[in-house]
Amino acid sequence: MVHTEVWKQLHEELADKGVTLVAVSKTKPATDIQEMYDLGQRDFGENYVQELVDKETMLPKDIRWHHIGHLQSNKVKYIAPFVHLIHAVDSAKLLAEINKQAEKNARVIDVLLQLHIADEETKFGMDEQEISSLLAEAQTLAHVRICGLMGMATNTDDEQQIREEYRRLVALFQSLAAEQGAPFSICSIGMSGDYRIAVQEGSNMVRIGSLLFGERSYPR
Repeated sequence: MVHTEVWKQLHEELADKGVTLVAVSKTKPATDIQEMYDLGQRDFGENYVQELVDKETMLPKDIRWHHIGHLQSNKVKYIAPFVHLIHAVDSAKLLAEINKQAEKNARVIDVLLQLHIADEETKFGMDEQEISSLLAEAQTLAHVRICGLMGMATNTDDEQQIREEYRRLVALFQSLAAEQGAPFSICSIGMSGDYRIAVQEGSNMVRIGSLLFGERSYPR
C-alpha cells in the first residue's frame, strides 16, 4: 500500500532542501512501485539482488535502481548491466568485482563507500583508515566512480547517539569531498525513523521505506 500523501509531503520537504529521496521498495510488489512511479518518484532502493533483477524487468526503464543492502561479490554480475548506484561498498574485493563487471558491460558504475558508525557489530562497513586506503586503490579502477559515503546509525531510541554517529560520518564526508572533488558529492544517511536528524546533520540522500509503503511483510 502506497502512502500517497506522505510521499507528496516528503518529496516536497526533501526537494526544498536538495535531498534525494530513495524509496526503499524491498519486499513490496511491482504494482506499488509503479504507483509511486506514476506520482513522479524515480529513485528506488532494493536490498536483495534477485528481487531487484525481477523488478527491473517488469518496470519502466527510466527508474534509477539503488542497491542499498550488503552486496555479495558473486552477485554483482546480475545487477551490473543496469544498477544506478551501489550504496554499501565495504571492501576492496567488492569494489574490484564491481569494476570487473562494469567493464564487461561497458559501463562506469557509481558507488558509495560504507562507513561503520553504529555501536553494533552486526552492521557492515569500514573504518576511516580502510576508506582512505580504498580511495587510493580506486585510482586504478576505470569502471567505478566513488560518489560519496553511506552509513547506518545504531538501532536505538537515543536521538543524541544517532545525531553524533551521523555527525561523525558527515565530518568525514566533507573532509573527503574537499580532497576528492567531483563526483564525491553524496552523503547517504537517514531512514524512516531518523531521516530528519540525518538531514539536519548534512545528509543529501535518504532511504525511506516504511513511511512510504507501510511495514514490510516478510515470508514466514
